[in-house]
Amino acid sequence: MTAETTETVEAEATTEEHKVRGDNLVAKVKELIREGNIRRITIRNDDGKELVEIPLTIGVVGTLLLPAWAAIGAIAALVTNCSIVVERDEDA
Repeated sequence: MTAETTETVEAEATTEEHKVRGDNLVAKVKELIREGNIRRITIRNDDGKELVEIPLTIGVVGTLLLPAWAAIGAIAALVTNCSIVVERDEDA
């Protein structure tokens, strides 16, 4: 899975952008969530339009993410390429 990554640092948060193909979208999001310290995930299409924004907090687990997984799966089926913007906590 190849992904292009850019990173910016803001006060108390780091933002990364990963460019992935639609068929790798779910796997990449799962990988990012496993890494931890993520505040928010935003998925954008090739034109930069925001398709979905998923706020993540400490304690968000399994069943609370089910609607988000369904949305991510639907997006993956519809887009060829997309960007995943990840906002991470600096202090974590």
